[in-house]
Amino acid sequence: MKKTIAFALTLVLMFTLFAPSAFAADKKFIMGIDPEYPPFSYLGNDGNYTGFDVEVCKAVCDYLGWELEIFGVNWDEKLVQLDSFECDCVWSGMTILDSMKEAGYVISEPYYDNTQVLVVKADSGFKSSKDLAGKIVAVQLGTSGENLLNDDLKDLADTFDSVLTCDSFLKCFTELQGGAVDAVFVDMPVAASYVAKHEGLSIIDEQLGAEQYGIAFRSGDAELCKSVDEAVQALVENGTYAKIAEKEEYADIVNNLLFLNKE
Repeated sequence: MKKTIAFALTLVLMFTLFAPSAFAADKKFIMGIDPEYPPFSYLGNDGNYTGFDVEVCKAVCDYLGWELEIFGVNWDEKLVQLDSFECDCVWSGMTILDSMKEAGYVISEPYYDNTQVLVVKADSGFKSSKDLAGKIVAVQLGTSGENLLNDDLKDLADTFDSVLTCDSFLKCFTELQGGAVDAVFVDMPVAASYVAKHEGLSIIDEQLGAEQYGIAFRSGDAELCKSVDEAVQALVENGTYAKIAEKEEYADIVNNLLFLNKE
């Protein structure tokens, strides 16, 4: 009898140890975001984080019964912080890179088509990237824009006088408005959101570097990624995703949301 009870307790203990806690109804899910990346993630006027990615993540957690915690990452160190378990994912207008996949990170289904653009002062006279030869261009550290200027668009970057890296895109724009740089190289939706709220700036009509956004998870977290992907698809099917996208503040990105614009 004692052996039977002991065996039963062992089974219970094994089940507890190896049960997929990622699917527990009371799981705390820590979303890693760039806290200064509207319209995808930013600090709202009420002092709480908001943005399209944040709202979708909140809806995912509500759907799965998870508790959401939002963690503002240092974008240049985002993968280090992910690996250090400071967050469960990086979900904040993050470009899917082959190098991340090769390093073992688990990446969600892509959800947004993006391009890079150059933002300049409206009275600068700059009409194309060629006009910026010999000029100073700012870009945010750790972004796909920086990667492009160091790789696929290096020939373009070599025409610039120099590239100034800043730890946030807001600092990039501050440098532009203050005259320290001549242009900012940044994601199209971020550029559109910022220019719409600040007079005296314009976007050069030239799209550079096509890419897609996704969510990054640690190596070994494929099941967690799958749970989030499936929850997002459920939100697409029940109309919640579209309802979020319909908000006025997301008007500049809705046409590039892959789940709402499938061919």
